[in-house]
Amino acid sequence: MTPTANTGALAGIRVLDISRILGGPYCGQILGDHGADVLKVEPPQGDDTRTWGPPFKEGVASYYHGLNRNKRTMALDLGSADGRDALLALVAEADVLVENFKTGTMERWGIGYDELSKRFPRLIWCRVSGFGADGPLGALPGYDAAVQAMTGIMSINGEADGGPLRVGLPVVDMVTGLNATIGVLLALQERTRSGRGQFIEAALYDSGLSLLHPHAANWFMDGAVPRRTGNAHPNIYPYDALATRTDPIFVAVGNDRQFASFCVCIGQPALADDPLYRTAGARSIHREGLKQRLEAALADFDGRAMVETLMAAGVPAAPVLSVDAALEHPHTAHRGMVVELEGGYRGVASPIKLSRTPATYRHAPLTAGESFIESDTAA
Repeated sequence: MTPTANTGALAGIRVLDISRILGGPYCGQILGDHGADVLKVEPPQGDDTRTWGPPFKEGVASYYHGLNRNKRTMALDLGSADGRDALLALVAEADVLVENFKTGTMERWGIGYDELSKRFPRLIWCRVSGFGADGPLGALPGYDAAVQAMTGIMSINGEADGGPLRVGLPVVDMVTGLNATIGVLLALQERTRSGRGQFIEAALYDSGLSLLHPHAANWFMDGAVPRRTGNAHPNIYPYDALATRTDPIFVAVGNDRQFASFCVCIGQPALADDPLYRTAGARSIHREGLKQRLEAALADFDGRAMVETLMAAGVPAAPVLSVDAALEHPHTAHRGMVVELEGGYRGVASPIKLSRTPATYRHAPLTAGESFIESDTAA
C-alpha cells in the first residue's frame, strides 16, 4: 500500500503531541489517522517506547511503531529555555495539545494550561495522567498494570481458583487514549459554538473504574464482592469457553432463543426445556452443572465445524485464535484492518469507519533521527 492523500475528517486540525508511552500517543495516532496534522515532540533521547523491545526495526521498537504513525516528529528539550520558547511557537499554530507530563511539571516551567490559555484562548489542552492532579492519589505516577491492580480489574480477571491476573494487553492505557480522543472531539465541537478551547483530563484511574461493567453494577445492586469467573460471564451462561473433541470454542448465548438453538445444534434439544436451564437467570445460577452437560455433548464434535454450525443458526460463537491467526484471518483482510506501507511497515488499522472521510495512512512512524516537517494538511 502506498501512502494515501489526506481526506480525513480532521484535515486542517493541527495537533501538538508532546506525550510519551501509550495513552497520549494512541490518542495522537487516532487523530492523525483521521486527518489531523500531528507533530510529535519528543525529548532528545526519544520516547521511552522506542527502546521497548525486541523486536526492533532500524533501532526502533515495535511498541513505538504501533502508536506513532501519521505523525511528524521533532526533538525538543523542554527543560531548557530555548526548548520552551520553541514549543510556544508551535503552540501558537496548534488547535490541540496532548501531553502526559507529571502533574505540575509544565506549570513549574511556566507553560501550563492556565498561562497558555490566556495567550491562546482557542487552544484545546488534553492531559493524560495516572490519577488526576489532586485528591488522595493526585499527581502520583500511574502505569497500566498498577492501575489495573488498584481499580479492581485484576481482582476479577483470572480463573476462579487462581490469583488476580493482569489483562494481557494495556487495556487501561488504550481506553484512556480513547477517552482522551473523545474529549478532544467534544472540545473541538464545542469550540465551533464558543470560539474557546478548554482543558481535558483523561486519567488512567478514572478509565480503569469505567471498565468495571457489569461488576460495578452488580456490586452497587446487591453488595456482593465480584469474584473471578475465568472465561465465564458473571451474569449470563453459557458465555464461556467450552471444550470440544478438538479445539476449545467460545459460546456467547445472550437469550433464551439462542440457548434453544444451541441445544439443537449439539443434539440436546431437551436441555432448553429443563427447569434448571429454561431462563437466563436459572442458567446463571446452575452454571456448573450446565457446563458439564454441554461439554459432554460437545465432546462428539469438531470445534471449528461446530462454530460454523452455531453461527449459521444465529448463536454467537468463535474459535479461540492466536494473535497471528486473528491478524491473518480472511475477515481481517476484508475489513481492511491491517495497514501496509512502503518500507515494510505493518500495523493495525483504525477501527473507526467513516463513509465519506475514511482514515488515511500517509506515512509510517519515523525512525530515530528522522524528521518529517512538511505539512500533511494540504495533501
